[in-house]
Amino acid sequence: MNIWVFAQESNGAPTSATLELVAKARTLGTVTAFVGGDASAIAGALGEYGAAKVYATGDLGGALPGPAVSAAMKAVIDGGDSPDLIMFPQNYEGRDVMSRLSVKLDRTVLTNNVDVAADGGSVSVTTPIFGGNTLVTTQFSGAAPYLAAFRPKSFAAEPAGGGAAEVVAAPVPEVGATGAARVVAVHVEETSGPKLDEAEIVVSGGRGLGEAGNYAMVESLAKLLKGAPGASRAIVDAGWVPYSYQVGQTGKVVKPGVYIAVGISGATQHMVGMKGSKNIIAINKDKEAPIFGIADLGIVGDAMKVLPKLIEALQAR
Repeated sequence: MNIWVFAQESNGAPTSATLELVAKARTLGTVTAFVGGDASAIAGALGEYGAAKVYATGDLGGALPGPAVSAAMKAVIDGGDSPDLIMFPQNYEGRDVMSRLSVKLDRTVLTNNVDVAADGGSVSVTTPIFGGNTLVTTQFSGAAPYLAAFRPKSFAAEPAGGGAAEVVAAPVPEVGATGAARVVAVHVEETSGPKLDEAEIVVSGGRGLGEAGNYAMVESLAKLLKGAPGASRAIVDAGWVPYSYQVGQTGKVVKPGVYIAVGISGATQHMVGMKGSKNIIAINKDKEAPIFGIADLGIVGDAMKVLPKLIEALQAR
């Protein structure tokens, strides 16, 4: 089976979502990565994780990836190299490229998936519904290529030990006014410590903290544990912390070794984003809070009494 992965780069390396998709794709067939930009810096890493070839558009000159990459993909397919499946990360650029390619190829798309399987020429994907309480498996019908997007942390990014992938030019055809928009500035929020969606330890706070000022204790605990701070949607909506801190269905999906939920009751929307964590510790004064249903260790108590003691104990070590 011939599988393409829309690959993205950040700071000279493939994104974690890209490596997850490439690693999964190699278990299904031959992998080709498709990069909107110059692939020379990441061809080695893509090959290590299983990509045999990389199509690269070259420098997009600040153009948005959606129109350019989808047009380049269509040109390669029209040229005779047509994949059976194209896998996209479930993020802004992934959805943009996929939706435009869907129109160009007249193919349906399946989004928000967490797994994929192939049997001969048939491809099926698994999608969580009802807040992740039910999984639905859907099989593609009609002609390939099939287009599917996958949620982050759905697959393990395990290297295969291969050499650098072959880089093949995939020039962008003329796209007219569709490609006129340019990125003129990029704002990256300043952070310290590990990234939320890559950290091995995550400490998240919720309404149980009482007030915005108390979130500083969540950040202190995360720093002591060399982890990342996170948050429930409730306190993001309340303006206590930026959206980039949000864990959940409409925020980031995390799968750390340890997830500490402080003052979070455990709404389905939040648990969808963190229930894959290896070890879950919940601190909540409501013993009936849903979060205790998935916690490995539950502490029934006021977060404002438990957190200071925990921070004090760690500082004393």
